Amino acid sequence: MNFLNKVGLGSKSHPNAPLMGKKKKEKEEASSLRNNTYLRVLIIIAFLVILCFSIPQPYFKQTLNYSIGTPWKNEDLTAPFTFAIQKSDKEIKQEKKAAQQNTIPIYVRQNNATIKTKTRLDSVLSNIQPVVSTYIQWKSDKTDTSKKAKKDSLNFIQQKNAANVSFSDQTWVALLEHFRTSFGQRHSANTGQQFMNSEFVETLRSIVDNVLNDGIINKPKNKLKHDKITVRNLQQHTEQTYGLANIRDVQQAGEYARYKLSQHFNDGVIKAGLQLFNQIIQPNLQYAPEQTKAKIQQAISNISKTKGAITKGQVIIRKGDLITPKKYQELKSLAEARSQNASNTQQWLQYGGEAIVIFSLIVIFFFYLYLYRRQIFMDNSRLLLVLLTLSVFIVASSLLFQLTNISLYIVPVAIAPILLTIIFDSRVGILSAVTLALLIGFINGSNFEFAAATIVGCCLGLFSVRDIKERSQIFFTTPGIVFLSYAVVVVGFNLSSFDGLHPSLNYMVYVHLLFNAVLVFLTYPIILLVEKSFDITTDLTLIELSDTNLPLLKNLMNKAPGTFHHSLQVANLAEAAAGNIQANGLLCRVASLYHDIGKMENPAYFSENQLGRNEHDKLKPRMSALVIKAHVSNGVKMANEYNLPEIITDFIKTHHGTSVIKYFYEKAKEFTDAEKDEIQEENYRYDGPLPFSKEMGIVMLADGVEAASRAMKDPNYQKLENLIDKLVEQRVNEGQLSRTPLTFQDLSIIKETFLNILVGIYHSRVEYPEDEEDKKRKEEAKKKTAEKENGEQPVPQKDHASEAQTSSDSYYNS
Repeated sequence: MNFLNKVGLGSKSHPNAPLMGKKKKEKEEASSLRNNTYLRVLIIIAFLVILCFSIPQPYFKQTLNYSIGTPWKNEDLTAPFTFAIQKSDKEIKQEKKAAQQNTIPIYVRQNNATIKTKTRLDSVLSNIQPVVSTYIQWKSDKTDTSKKAKKDSLNFIQQKNAANVSFSDQTWVALLEHFRTSFGQRHSANTGQQFMNSEFVETLRSIVDNVLNDGIINKPKNKLKHDKITVRNLQQHTEQTYGLANIRDVQQAGEYARYKLSQHFNDGVIKAGLQLFNQIIQPNLQYAPEQTKAKIQQAISNISKTKGAITKGQVIIRKGDLITPKKYQELKSLAEARSQNASNTQQWLQYGGEAIVIFSLIVIFFFYLYLYRRQIFMDNSRLLLVLLTLSVFIVASSLLFQLTNISLYIVPVAIAPILLTIIFDSRVGILSAVTLALLIGFINGSNFEFAAATIVGCCLGLFSVRDIKERSQIFFTTPGIVFLSYAVVVVGFNLSSFDGLHPSLNYMVYVHLLFNAVLVFLTYPIILLVEKSFDITTDLTLIELSDTNLPLLKNLMNKAPGTFHHSLQVANLAEAAAGNIQANGLLCRVASLYHDIGKMENPAYFSENQLGRNEHDKLKPRMSALVIKAHVSNGVKMANEYNLPEIITDFIKTHHGTSVIKYFYEKAKEFTDAEKDEIQEENYRYDGPLPFSKEMGIVMLADGVEAASRAMKDPNYQKLENLIDKLVEQRVNEGQLSRTPLTFQDLSIIKETFLNILVGIYHSRVEYPEDEEDKKRKEEAKKKTAEKENGEQPVPQKDHASEAQTSSDSYYNS
């Protein structure tokens, strides 16, 4: 048992054994959901419902199939009834802007601010009054004893410090000397009363009253956009409009105070008065942004959406007349009036007509999937992915159509066909691009310009990722192609109109196109999300897996270098052959790199990794066959551990199909007759399954051909050709390729590709002269290696065909 565990044959569930229990149930349930017919019908119905609800509001509208600058091709049009002429979006936008600019800002009078300002003024003056009194008393007592003067001096300093007025010493002296001069040199009992009734205090009170009555706004006047303001007094419920000349801001209030003070006092007193004024003053007119905004909204709501009317029977436009902006607006107004006046029957008929057109457009896409991409249509998971991708962009464009200020070009529709091209193929991408363009163009007002630009931009964009080799294609090449394609078509439509070059100068359209192209970057993260959600492997993942510096391939190179080199050669053969028959060459290359990773478990048991000693010499043929077969199950186990995609795991399972390990089977037959009766061919056959795609068949053939050609002695063109023909014929006769869609023409091309590459690898080389002794030593070493390698016995080579058979058997031993 230890040995069986060592070679990977212990008691564990075989990867290809029937599934049991919960795992089997889950796999069966997943398979049934993917192929359930009722679920498929439900997905299609849900998609059609989404399309119906994507028709923008209002549902029932008159389709405008004419544009400004083109002649009216129908007969003379007269008004069937009286209707109002609707203003254009541009006119309404201009009127809204004018209403916003003409609305006078609202300020609210803060009565509390007036009271607080006067209260602060009284408080500051009350603090200054004791300072004035003590100063005059100190100065008058200086002629008395020094002891009393010193006491008065200290009292004065205490009062000045307690006044809490930030005057400089020079300002204090100027102000106090002014009062001392005004009140007399001697202190008296009524000095305090004299101060409160002084000219300075009265002037200061008058200034404060005047500026507060006129009003002080809380914003600099030079930043106001209007020459008037509206002042509301909420207590008195009044509203009055003032010119800016009649009110002041804080700076102008200070300038007014300076002017008034300068009429009565000297500079020192003026400075003191200004400092007091600036300390106590505050604005009493507060800007009210919410009330101003409400007034603007009211003005906007009062804007009329119509401008006059056309009476019944009046000629709107005659045949051949040029459709001017004015005529276009009249025609558009008639269409809207008809929509509003339409009966329920007419509305539902129009809605039904639009639904018929939408279903007609989408049915082509469904027929294509059913007839030419049946594997997508019959797989509910893949069908859901396709329809979900289309739905997202249809709904997004429909919602955006409701916003009149945003162009439809901002929707990155190109992501959908690019995504489907990378996941499936370019034909699915092209048809999805055409379908999306027509659907979105029709739903959004029969916009032919948008449909044409989208078809061109999306198709050229998806062509750039048809054979994606690196991420830079998505991040640089594709966005640039999408932008240029859209821009060229838009410019072409603008130039073809009769309105000159002016429309092409609408830079916002190109800003939207640029934003559209930038959003194509989102394709890469979306692909990663789709791969995880829908279990799909794209070329981007295969490109990442082809990096030989990945840990799994690094381990293969270190543990089984011969197998690693063999895998590289198989990858070259398979990729070239796949490219020549229009199969997926990248998938073949990546699958070839990983198809033999199971040999890392026991590399010494495979000839490409042996250095003389053959481990099979110690085993019986039955055990050797088990070890050889185990590299498939070991490979599947490693693939699951390293989270390789399921499609790569399928290559590991199928690269030998159900073929027989002939060498050990024939060797087992050489035992006695009693033992021979117990030999069963199934014990020496790989578990399969058979390859079921072109790529799997190519890898199987490339694997066999490369190994057999490696074991061939002195290969040349004729030998390699016979070897390839023999191996391919064996696989066909054994039925190993019966489940693949490979044709005989494909096989012929594959054989020719293999032959050209192998001839290039094993071309004749010039032999340099060497010593007889060295030549003899090399021949002996070569002979010993041939005898030991894989336990193989020398086989007489009668012709090229027999040599091909011998090489093939050597391969199956490896």
